Formats: sequence, C-alpha cells, structure tokens
Amino acid sequence: MNGASSPTPGRAAATAELTNRLHRIEGQVHGITAMIESGKPCLDTLTQIAAARGALQAAALTILDQHLRHCLLDNAPSAREASIDDASASIARLVRS
Repeated sequence: MNGASSPTPGRAAATAELTNRLHRIEGQVHGITAMIESGKPCLDTLTQIAAARGALQAAALTILDQHLRHCLLDNAPSAREASIDDASASIARLVRS
C-alpha cells in the first residue's frame, strides 16, 4: 500500500476501518501506561499488553492481505515476478516481529 493511486470506495472503507482499529489500539496502549502508572497488578497489565499485541498482529495481517491483493491481483502479468518478491519481503518483515 504505497498510496500512489486514489483509493477505490472499497479500499477507502478498508482504510477507514483499519485507521479506526489502530486508534483503538492506541487507546489500549495509553490504558496500559495508565495501569503501570497507577500500580495495577502485573498480571492485569500483562493481559492488556497481550491483547494489544494481538490487536496489532490482526492489523498487520489486514495490511498484509491488502498488500498481497494489490501486488498480485492489480499488477500486470509482466510485473508479477517483482510483485511476488515484494510480497515475500512483506511477509518476512511481518514474521520477524
């Protein structure tokens, strides 16, 4: 998702949904900070960290899915080899984290 072209209505909706999801995650992280600052039990804090990490992983998978669809479906057959290389690099980045 390089943003070089105007998003289609479906893609714009997906972007809005993803943005909303990331704002919720941001709120979760601020909540974790507040939990630490107020001395909440470690187990409760760790549970919230695990939930935020899961939410980020789900967001990353959504972005990866959109990227793969763009690279492999939208590109001309002559560009598919480079698209597959790009997709492989994206997957490698995701699994390293």
